[in-house]
Amino acid sequence: MKKHNRRYKDSVFVDFFSEDRTAKANFLALYNALHGTDYQSTAILKNIRLKQVLYMSFANDVSYLVDNKIIVLAEHQSTINPNMPIRCLEYIARLYEQFYKSKEKYSRKQLAIPTPEFYVFYNGEESYPSDKTLKLSEAFIERGTETNLELTVKVININRQNRHPVLENCRTMQEYSIFVETVRKWKEIDSQNGFEKAVEECIENNILREYLKRKTKEVLNMLLAEYDYETDIAVQRAEEHEIAFAEGIEQGIEQGIEQGIQQGFSDGSYKKALETAKLMKHANCELDFIMQMTGLSKEEVEAIN
Repeated sequence: MKKHNRRYKDSVFVDFFSEDRTAKANFLALYNALHGTDYQSTAILKNIRLKQVLYMSFANDVSYLVDNKIIVLAEHQSTINPNMPIRCLEYIARLYEQFYKSKEKYSRKQLAIPTPEFYVFYNGEESYPSDKTLKLSEAFIERGTETNLELTVKVININRQNRHPVLENCRTMQEYSIFVETVRKWKEIDSQNGFEKAVEECIENNILREYLKRKTKEVLNMLLAEYDYETDIAVQRAEEHEIAFAEGIEQGIEQGIEQGIQQGFSDGSYKKALETAKLMKHANCELDFIMQMTGLSKEEVEAIN
């Protein structure tokens, strides 16, 4: 196994489609399914993956240069982030920056740049359409007018029950989808040994068999790292919600007390004005003088018995 000395850990998705010795063949099978091609040689592929752009602490992106196109893939096992087009824009900008020297960008000759394509494979538990297109323009403050910049990200639901055509046309992705489903099932059944049992079941059922037998230990470590990361994110979000809720209650109490005090002062002052006006009326003071001294209206003073 190729060793990487880096702060961030790869997911099984990244290892399977980008880092493993069979990754190029796995990616090519997926590329053919997405584009209706039948390429056989992985020699046409160039791995151009960037380190840590789409995710802050867990690497989950794959990118290749193939057939004059840049193909960027990402996997989501939770809610789809609507900001993926913005993140992909950052990603492709950095890729282009690496492709060309600074002086080439200022040349009179127009540069020929590969066409980018962005795909997110969703295999979370929440309900999601079979496929959906996210657009950068959907984030613009002013919408409805012709835009000078657009970027689209195709989200594909690869849950097996969804039966997306890419699963029918790509055995590799179909097996990966079954693997994720099996891991999720065993994680719920046995929190202690679920990952080991999931890997064992997949090997027995000929799901990613060669890959899992060869890299059992590495896959288990990656699954544990992914689980720890997801758990950490979930805990952080729960804590943020709890803190926000507590702050909201505290703020509401403070506002309620403040409003109550203000209202109390207001009610007390008004009551005092009425009492003063009543005494002044009994003393036969002029109406205008009473109004001036109490701040009450003519109608309010006249209504006092």
